[in-house]
Amino acid sequence: MKALVAYYSRSGNTKRMAEEIAGGLKAEGMQVELKKVTEVAAGDLVNYEVIIFGSPTYYGTMAYEMKKLLDESVQWHGQLDGKIGAAFSTAANIAGGNETTILDILNAFLIHGMIIQGDPHGDHYGPVAINNPDERSLKECKRLAKRITELAKKLFK
Repeated sequence: MKALVAYYSRSGNTKRMAEEIAGGLKAEGMQVELKKVTEVAAGDLVNYEVIIFGSPTYYGTMAYEMKKLLDESVQWHGQLDGKIGAAFSTAANIAGGNETTILDILNAFLIHGMIIQGDPHGDHYGPVAINNPDERSLKECKRLAKRITELAKKLFK
């Protein structure tokens, strides 16, 4: 199974979370590509069973570079159906828009027909961090990687 972890990061905070998630997926046996979102073409998304996007929060939503890729993915509408999607985010402060950013990414994934797994015990929508990812945030990244891998193994035997 192939997974893509794509992120946008100016400060390095979102990149740090992306690296933690990618490392967790690899540790669970997943084949992973970690890329800046600007290195991903929309047509590439069809090559993965798992797609995880991470973005800092700008004005309560994802970075332009992430939105641009999602807008361009409309040409492959329906071809991501049944794939697993997840998202994570960083923000400058509490109530800075982490969850709205994640939900915006997940909304696009749902429109593509992708499968989204919530978390009843961890960060419900996806891992979040305030500024530099702390121990709690990095633990949530590992938790997401483990849960997504377990789901992928069930779906893509």
